[in-house]
Amino acid sequence: MIILVTGAGGPTGEAVSEYFWKKGHTVIGVDKDDVDLLDRAAVQELAARIDREHGRVDGVVHLVGGWRGSPSFAETSLDDWDDLHDLLIRTLQHVSLAFEPLLRRSDNGRFVIVSAKAAERPSAGGAVYAAAKAAAEAWTLSLADALKDTSSAATVLVVKALVNDAMRAERPDAKFPGFTDVNDLATAIGGLFDRPAAEVNGTRLDLTQ
Repeated sequence: MIILVTGAGGPTGEAVSEYFWKKGHTVIGVDKDDVDLLDRAAVQELAARIDREHGRVDGVVHLVGGWRGSPSFAETSLDDWDDLHDLLIRTLQHVSLAFEPLLRRSDNGRFVIVSAKAAERPSAGGAVYAAAKAAAEAWTLSLADALKDTSSAATVLVVKALVNDAMRAERPDAKFPGFTDVNDLATAIGGLFDRPAAEVNGTRLDLTQ
């Protein structure tokens, strides 16, 4: 398969990329140093290049993320909202709009984002983060509706938070309750390809349960 991983430079992107590499798939990993996902023309050119070289894309795993929060609701900074709008929403819009036509050509395509439980139960100080995640979910579910008559699917995976080996090494006494290991996330993403598109399209799969 041809798998695009955005946000590939972080621990989560590395885990997902490695999962698909080991399965023998072609992984195209991009990070901010490779393509500015806030530049719609640059993202369109990336899609055009993959189209020329492969004619389709079978997986788009969008892992661009970030977090902002405040001590209280009243202290919420709308500058934080601007940051998260770019990170969590605008990059998603550019990537999904550019790659939806390529996903349509796949016999078994998947578009995946990672959302958070915070979108369901926002905290007072987490308004900007929760709202941005909720908007990203809504956008992805709209993409799912666009793909409903194809062999591809768009899915939201929900976590409390992610944990990796570096985080454990920094805090050896921490338990990270309810966190999802990045390798388990990668396995869950891979498992989406083993299920019928219609079964996972437009769904929110909670990995905390």
